[in-house]
Amino acid sequence: MYPDESVSLLQLRVVADADLSAISAVIQRFQNLTVLPRRISAEFGIDDRLHIEVDICGMREEQLSLIANKIEQSPSIHNARWYPLF
Repeated sequence: MYPDESVSLLQLRVVADADLSAISAVIQRFQNLTVLPRRISAEFGIDDRLHIEVDICGMREEQLSLIANKIEQSPSIHNARWYPLF
């Protein structure tokens, strides 16, 4: 069975201050659009930062770029980037 080329699987990676409100800030963007992420992972790194990964299926790259830009506007967020998953 071949993957459907029209459905994309993307991952948003966010680096934030070690603050639990950062997780809420990321998830809230998807909640506002009534989008249920496929997977969410958050862990504290050795650099005293919170690393958050969100897998999204079926979202346009342009829309995820807008979400990443909005997330980066939060004071506790250091960066937010998305990547295609294969």
